[in-house]
This record gives sequence, C-alpha cells and structure tokens, in this order.
Amino acid sequence: MPKAGIHPEWYPEAKVYCNGEVVMTIGSTQPEIHVDVWSGNHPFFTGTQKIIDTEGRVERFMRKYSKKEGGASPSTKSSSKSKSKKGKKK
Repeated sequence: MPKAGIHPEWYPEAKVYCNGEVVMTIGSTQPEIHVDVWSGNHPFFTGTQKIIDTEGRVERFMRKYSKKEGGASPSTKSSSKSKSKKGKKK
C-alpha cells in the first residue's frame, strides 16, 4: 500500500475533455483533463494529414549548390590559403 500522506489523490475515472466533449476516461491525479488535440482529432491519426511542401528543401538545396559542384567550396579555399600562409612563415 502507498505510504499515507505523501501521494496525490488518485482518480481512477478521470475524464479527458476535448472541445467540451468527453473523449476518454483514464486514471489520473486530476479529476478532469482538458486537451486541445488527442488521437481522435489529430491529422496524423485520422488520415487527413496534408503535407504542404510549396518549395521542397531538397530541390532548393540542389538549386543552390548545383552551380558550385565544379568548383571548390569557400571553406576549402580558405583552408588552403591558411595552409599556404603557415608554410611561408616557417
């Protein structure tokens, strides 16, 4: 048995409300739980999920970096300059 006086009160028939309607009954330390989203109205679980991809990330990446494929990237150029400067100092 739980130790007396240190545990919160347990409600085995706690009601979960979404948009003013009881959507399920669970055990909880609160008698009522109010939620905005639950599995009954979430698009992922209901199958009504719409993926909006107006400008895809992959296509944007390819457009941005496809022009630079032939040449060296800026980070490679700067690292080669720093290496050549270090070589001259010695």
